[in-house]
Amino acid sequence: METITNSEKMYQVSTLQALMLGYSRGVITVSELLQHGDTGLGTFENVDGEMILLDGVCYRATEDGSTVIAEADRGVPFSAVCNLQGIRTFEVGKIGSVDELKEQLNVLIEEHFGLNSMHMVRIDGDFELVDARSEAPYRSIHVTLKTILGKTQKAFQFHHVTGSLVCVYFPDYMDGINAAGWHLHFLTADRSQGGHVFELKMNQGKGFMDKFSAIELKLPDEPGFDTYALKEASEGEIKQVEQGKH
Repeated sequence: METITNSEKMYQVSTLQALMLGYSRGVITVSELLQHGDTGLGTFENVDGEMILLDGVCYRATEDGSTVIAEADRGVPFSAVCNLQGIRTFEVGKIGSVDELKEQLNVLIEEHFGLNSMHMVRIDGDFELVDARSEAPYRSIHVTLKTILGKTQKAFQFHHVTGSLVCVYFPDYMDGINAAGWHLHFLTADRSQGGHVFELKMNQGKGFMDKFSAIELKLPDEPGFDTYALKEASEGEIKQVEQGKH
């Protein structure tokens, strides 16, 4: 039987459906997560900020957009990470919107027959604008993510900055395990600011992409997880949370 190594698979903590329906307890710790990848995104226990994992360091974007290195014992309720090899590299020219960037990324993966596979992309670039969000913690049980973000989400903008996008792609048929399509987080080059990306304008950049055909899914193992009906979060609600519309 062939063994799939960490460099050949996506590693995910819990499911987006569970997070959407309010399961925000820690499933593993940051230190455990770092054993499975050096690049990725997610959030923290009680939805306490946005996660950007880059170069093997896990950063937490706080509610004002400033970032700190996440403590090793901080809980992780949801995350998708990998060991990024950057097998494919590509140049990115001037980009006028996040939708335009997603379209270009879709073309790249379609050209290499990857629409039904998972992908992780890092783009180091020069940005005119990054419109982003993060949030303060909200301890709850069975309170939906949409409701939580309606109370805690803070939006902010970064202008004329260099930094890195971490972009994860899941195919449509995996919607609910993660968000179908592209999900982007941002971290400035000096590692001082970041968050979940709503919109952007980019001058240029260089991208690194890996394709994954295997996933390891770590589900919560405590009884409370089984009280969630994981098909209840609708595709529309997921898009609202992803796009920041409440």
